[in-house]
Amino acid sequence: MKERKPGGARLAVLISGRGSNLQSIIDSVSAGDIDASIAVVVSNRADAPGLKRARDAGIEALHINPRDHPDRDAYDRAIAELLRAREVTLVCLAGYMRLVAQPLLDAFPQRILNIHPSLLPAFPGLDAQRQALAHGVQVTGATVHLVTNELDGGPIVLQAAVPVLPGDTVETLAARVLVEEHRIYPEAIRIVLGGRWKIDGRRFVRERSS
Repeated sequence: MKERKPGGARLAVLISGRGSNLQSIIDSVSAGDIDASIAVVVSNRADAPGLKRARDAGIEALHINPRDHPDRDAYDRAIAELLRAREVTLVCLAGYMRLVAQPLLDAFPQRILNIHPSLLPAFPGLDAQRQALAHGVQVTGATVHLVTNELDGGPIVLQAAVPVLPGDTVETLAARVLVEEHRIYPEAIRIVLGGRWKIDGRRFVRERSS
């Protein structure tokens, strides 16, 4: 497969909740750490606090109601059309609590990123921190990966480890994992936008510097 090449980067961020990872992306773009603009923020929930974060930053923020569409494919087809109209080049899921359907995957092949609060492939899906505590692991973390039709199963772009401490609760562990999420998501976006990478099987392979 050919390597991805850098281009004029316009991001879309899809959210469902408070938007703390969205804020880390907004801050990195504002600081010039990510050479891109955020074209639009989209939420499947009208009450998502992240919509206000986006509007406060002067970013177009839209609620697209799944109930206005007959099925998941139709909803994601509408999202894809909206993003294409805004010339989006990379889609970032940030606490987006919906499975991505094939129309959106087809519209943005290998151009959809997700952040997940575990060291994938361990503990995919919901309640990753609760799963980690239940299994008694000593280390968990955060993962940024490309999105495929396999739940939390796409090629891994970047990971960060977080120790599980004695006496940790879901809340305390989640808080420390979130710190790492905020650190690695902007870095992963930079890596993907940089274009010096390829996919080899399930692996995200970065080109070595000469």
